Amino acid sequence: MPLLWGRDCFPRFYRRGYQPLGQNTLPSIGVRHFQCFLVFCGLSVAYALRVNLSVAIVAMTDHNSTNPDFAVYDWDSKEKSLLLSSFFWGYVVTQIPGGFLSHKYGAKFTLFTGISVCSLLALLTPLAAEVGNSGLVFVLRVVQGLCQGVVFPSTHTFLSKWAPAGERGRLVTYCYSGTQFGTVVMLAASGFIASSFLGWPSIFYVSGLAGIVWAIVWLIYAASMPSEHKTISEDERRYIESTFNQPRDNRRTILPTPWLKIATSMPFITLLIVHCGQNWGFWTLLTEIPNYMKNVLNKDIKSNAMLSALPYLVMCLLSYVFIFITDILNKRKFLSLSVSRKLFNSIGHWVPMVALIALGYVTAEHQKLAIALLTIAVGVNAATYLGFQVNHIDLSPNFAGTLMGITNCAANVMSILAPLTVGIIVTEETNPLQWRLVFFITGGFYLVGNTLFLLFGKTEVQPWNYPNQRERRSSSDQDALLDTNGAEIT
Repeated sequence: MPLLWGRDCFPRFYRRGYQPLGQNTLPSIGVRHFQCFLVFCGLSVAYALRVNLSVAIVAMTDHNSTNPDFAVYDWDSKEKSLLLSSFFWGYVVTQIPGGFLSHKYGAKFTLFTGISVCSLLALLTPLAAEVGNSGLVFVLRVVQGLCQGVVFPSTHTFLSKWAPAGERGRLVTYCYSGTQFGTVVMLAASGFIASSFLGWPSIFYVSGLAGIVWAIVWLIYAASMPSEHKTISEDERRYIESTFNQPRDNRRTILPTPWLKIATSMPFITLLIVHCGQNWGFWTLLTEIPNYMKNVLNKDIKSNAMLSALPYLVMCLLSYVFIFITDILNKRKFLSLSVSRKLFNSIGHWVPMVALIALGYVTAEHQKLAIALLTIAVGVNAATYLGFQVNHIDLSPNFAGTLMGITNCAANVMSILAPLTVGIIVTEETNPLQWRLVFFITGGFYLVGNTLFLLFGKTEVQPWNYPNQRERRSSSDQDALLDTNGAEIT
């Protein structure tokens, strides 16, 4: 039975006979949009699998739990911080291999393998805690990190094949907003699940089953590149391929990776540093907000989960607000691509920096203000999707997955160090002065990373993106054609 997407699903659009490069005559919804929707769902599941422990660990170690029918563990602050960081011990290892494998075998294969295996391991987490206590849970989370290390490099490889230049910022943001959607759903639902008759083990069962369902749908409907999709129209396929100079057949070209040129490229080094600063701040807040809510703001497990999810709900919604603003700015040509990237990156880093500094001086008596500042610190960070997050594809469409693998590998060393640093600094979890230092350090990473991006960040495609001068000339001609058609890169 043919897959009903593309020409079969939208016949009235495909009868228009639009020009391959005429973006204004393309259908409002095409195969590329459905592929990005599948990526959105996959990233939602991936982040649900990452953050499930952040809320579950509160219930797993709470002897005053509202559901005494399930095991409670005596894990101290350092032990909990180690468990919360364990995912990233494996995660950093497979970042660069993930970029290479997705480039060689296709993002469909690597995304399917990474998320499906991670989902199966999530189902085993309650058993691991029962049989091996924190030690076995640590090992399981490390292996889950190994599985998910391929996710972001594969996503960038996938988008470098499916997101046309004129829609790049928009589609990248749509896809990656799934990370916040998954975070919101998991954090919000986990508190209720943990305190219900299902107990905290069901936090892992629900997220694991969701991952299995997604993997089946992805295997059926996804394709690594337009030329491999069975029902895409010829016009849409030509439109996508022409913006990247992709081959018009099913052969996947393997280009030699210019490792030395990448490693000595100042725009890339800058991108790596700003990514590290972003990850320190993002994962400090993501892993530690539940503990901060419980121990400083005195919130119970239900309100803790809902309030912990609020900043990520705002972040998800603001992603679309920033897309809308960018579209307006680009249509009116107010900003160049470089200024646009740096403006949104500054909003996404420096506004949260100010909010975190202010949060350091808020006490438990001003809970609403603390929650508002946390929401600003996390929510406005969505602007970075239109900043450094898409810059990998700006610099090198051919090696975007590899670049993401390298920067995400380095950045997730920060994801390991951040929770461990919190465990060292916060020896008394109810002490607001210790949390103040945590917020100041996080703000410092935001300050340094974005400052360097403003000074040294670039948006031009780098010379090492091209394997030969012929492709470079072809790409330059195509860029000129896109410009005359008004398809400005966003």
